[in-house]
Amino acid sequence: MTDTHEPRDPELPGRLLAVERDALLPLLRSLPDADFTRAIEACPGWTVRDVVAHCAAVLTRVVERRFEPGVFSPESNERDIAERSERTHAQVVDELERGMTEAGPVIARAGGVLDMIALGEWVHAGDLRETFGVPGAYAGPGTPHALTLLARVTREKGHLPVHADLDDVDEPLRLGAADGARNPARFIGDSATLVRLYAGRSLAGTSYELVGAAAPELNIFG
Repeated sequence: MTDTHEPRDPELPGRLLAVERDALLPLLRSLPDADFTRAIEACPGWTVRDVVAHCAAVLTRVVERRFEPGVFSPESNERDIAERSERTHAQVVDELERGMTEAGPVIARAGGVLDMIALGEWVHAGDLRETFGVPGAYAGPGTPHALTLLARVTREKGHLPVHADLDDVDEPLRLGAADGARNPARFIGDSATLVRLYAGRSLAGTSYELVGAAAPELNIFG
């Protein structure tokens, strides 16, 4: 069973962001303007541009250390998107690239409280790939970093314990926190489906087994 109790690696979120930057930015820069208006099924009411603007805004806030009351609430997110309405698509993508490059050291120094932001950015990158039919939307080169981060975040949040036997990973993964009050659930499937479950994304077309928990219980993003 993969050991999820090792000390926090402060550089891990930054590595995840850097790997995802290199994977996602070529896709975004290749899009015609019309594609930025496409709806994102995983984020009702948001377009491709809205998701990119949201991700860019979150990372800019991290870099600039702007965390006023209510930050990252739905209302705050909508304001961040609106503030970028006059920018070109290319400018918003440029801001996202800067954020994915510069936020890592800030997250590293924050002691862990911002680590989940990197995981959220990675999931949103999957949302964008899913929209354009890119195979393996919630997988790719960042998967090992994302799984390590997911295991630690769920443990520290006291999430329900899950033992995951992953088809595409040699060692089983232990998620959540065992407190003796509940036997660990068991997941059998691939990494991308596990990410979909924890991110509350569509499971259409996936194949997996989950015993001892209901799928909505795994959602860590609410």
